[in-house]
Amino acid sequence: MAGSKGSFSTSSVLERLNSNDYSSVGKGFGTYCIVAAAILIPILFSTIFMGKKKVKQRGVPVELGGEAGYAVHNARHAELVEVPWKEATTMAALFEQSCKKHLPERFLGTRKLVSKEFVTSSDGRKFEKLHLGDYEWQTYGQVFDRACNFASGLIMLGHKEDTRAGIFADTRAEWLIAFQGCFRQNITVVTIYASLGVDALTYSLNETQVSTLICDPKHLKTLAAISSKITTIKNVIYFEDGETTNDLGISANTSYWKVLSFSEVEKLGKNSPLPPSLPTKNGIAFVMYTSGSTGQPKGVMITHGNIVAIAAAVMTVIPKLSTNDVFLAYLPLAHVFELAAESVMLSVGCAIGYGSALTLTDTSNKIKKGTKGDASVLNPTLMTAVPAILDRVRDGVLKTVEERGGLAKKLFNFGYKRRLAAIEGSWFGAWGLERMLWDVIAFKQIRAILGVRMRFILCGGAPLSGDSQRFTNICMGTVLWSLAETILYPGHRMQLCCALGSAIVWAIIGRGYGLTETCAGAAFTEWDDPSVGRVGPPLPCCYIKLVSWEEGGYTVADKPMPRGEVVVGGVSVTAGYFNYQEKTNEVYKVDERGTRWFYTGDIGQFHPDGCLEIIDRKKDIVKLQHGEYISLGKVEAALTSSDYVDNIMVHADPFHNYCVALIVPSRHMLEKWAQEAGIQHQNFSELCNKADAVSEVQQSLSKVAKASRLDKFETPAKIKLLSDPWTPESGLVTAALKIKREQLKSKFKDELQKLYK
Repeated sequence: MAGSKGSFSTSSVLERLNSNDYSSVGKGFGTYCIVAAAILIPILFSTIFMGKKKVKQRGVPVELGGEAGYAVHNARHAELVEVPWKEATTMAALFEQSCKKHLPERFLGTRKLVSKEFVTSSDGRKFEKLHLGDYEWQTYGQVFDRACNFASGLIMLGHKEDTRAGIFADTRAEWLIAFQGCFRQNITVVTIYASLGVDALTYSLNETQVSTLICDPKHLKTLAAISSKITTIKNVIYFEDGETTNDLGISANTSYWKVLSFSEVEKLGKNSPLPPSLPTKNGIAFVMYTSGSTGQPKGVMITHGNIVAIAAAVMTVIPKLSTNDVFLAYLPLAHVFELAAESVMLSVGCAIGYGSALTLTDTSNKIKKGTKGDASVLNPTLMTAVPAILDRVRDGVLKTVEERGGLAKKLFNFGYKRRLAAIEGSWFGAWGLERMLWDVIAFKQIRAILGVRMRFILCGGAPLSGDSQRFTNICMGTVLWSLAETILYPGHRMQLCCALGSAIVWAIIGRGYGLTETCAGAAFTEWDDPSVGRVGPPLPCCYIKLVSWEEGGYTVADKPMPRGEVVVGGVSVTAGYFNYQEKTNEVYKVDERGTRWFYTGDIGQFHPDGCLEIIDRKKDIVKLQHGEYISLGKVEAALTSSDYVDNIMVHADPFHNYCVALIVPSRHMLEKWAQEAGIQHQNFSELCNKADAVSEVQQSLSKVAKASRLDKFETPAKIKLLSDPWTPESGLVTAALKIKREQLKSKFKDELQKLYK
């Protein structure tokens, strides 16, 4: 996921548009007729039938206990949703019942590793390239048996039921099997990001007193290096990748702990099966360590009831979710967003195919040339995404369009404008035949980047820009025909027009809002909501309340919409922070009716239809020297739309009357400008330090700031360009690619001080 903008290359996306072969849409006169009809007929019909859309009520106000505010619940559910079905009150019960229901069906898939090799770049760096084969599948029945075997094996290995097991690994099928296996013996799991630094890893393991650690083989050397600092671990279980402990440079007979492979533990359990010891609804299922944007990571205690409620709620939001769906899993399972999504897929009986951010597409960094990426091989219908992934897909496509120029660029831009007008205009503007034509001409190959069957993307982890949301909806959306209306009312002129003309514009992105403390869920956009910038109504498992923040100038009495701090209440609100009662008491509250509330620190506003929009964050607001308030997050979100910005952190000092910014520029865009401007440089680092480059980026920021209507004091007066990208591995961004403000301030302390001189 890390890297510069445009790293998802899409060089073949519009290749056919500059060729002379237009046989797919007709030749000669026929082509012109089709194009003319596609343009003129929908315009004529939309003029005749255009009408004002009726506003759908998605959330409704509700009177609740606790602190006074403006509260809303989901309009389609009067009562909070707690379980997907009556008997599934815990993750262990949900897993067992779903596996038995879907026993012979595909469940977890992993691509076969055919070969791997290392290539050397022009600057001498070596990169691993993988040749991956087809997906190999395990059924629901097979996965359930493996989880049961692993659970028994843990106890046979000597793990005590009242102690915790940790998972420190990348996303893979065995991660989920180990996770579910622990629940069969009522073992609380501690989940830790694979990219977490050594200090934070040591802190997390010691604080939760993990006695069994499950990890990737590549992490064994790291564990050996800090073995003297980890005081409670007795057993280490590693996932096999073809290596032995000798290959990994670690002995199975260390004085610190027992070391066994995952299959060895499964074999122990298979040979000595034990009856399950199942958890209760209110039991702690897992302690999830957030990579956090400030200080040491905090462990959020998530109950079985929390995660089951989220799964049940999201199942009501994703349209037509069924066993026919195939889910592409590649985000970190140690992040609550991905874990919640896979729990939804498990509940429904979907197939889950595992991949990685580095092998996602045909042109991803670790894919060997000529080998298909995960999306192309799996051809999924569903996936999760963080905004950075979608931003790179968009930027890669737009870069290709710009480079192609000519007819390709004109057709793409015209088709894009037509679809944008359809979404933002009348219901009839989404005219089906025209949409199909543009699919063939301009968007078919773009859709193929993530698989031609992709119908819904769950986006979360960070704010998604309106541009990226619109781009994905327009270029990767699917067409659903209302043919039933023609069959039911064949003689009715209006119904016939509806059937032929109003293919539904499928809002392929479902934007989610939530935090680890709310078990990933709080609000979720509904599939038929074409708006951007909002995060939808509350999920049916929770309430959302706005509480006035007088100091920041946000109140529930504000017009035209109530504003305030976002507070989430209901069955998805977690149990608090592990071993951190003071912080738990600060942000978690229980009202007189027994409802548990979490104070998010985010500032939101409710639209008249009950949809939430996040507009600010309390911690991001700084008061400048002359009394103006600046919202760092708001400014960063606006300036990210500059073509030159790959990542940005805005900084404001209360002792000055202006702000400054640290910027990781888009390497492709800045080097392209330098070439056109005749700026000589030896490497990218040297280019970032050149005054001309800084001036060029500064001018771009000023234009974007003006277009976004930022005040003068909100536009960075000085900037510093940084050549190295911010990655989760560097500790400067989270696994969801949100910036870690405190870590960035600490690392670039000297650079920030110079900007204020």
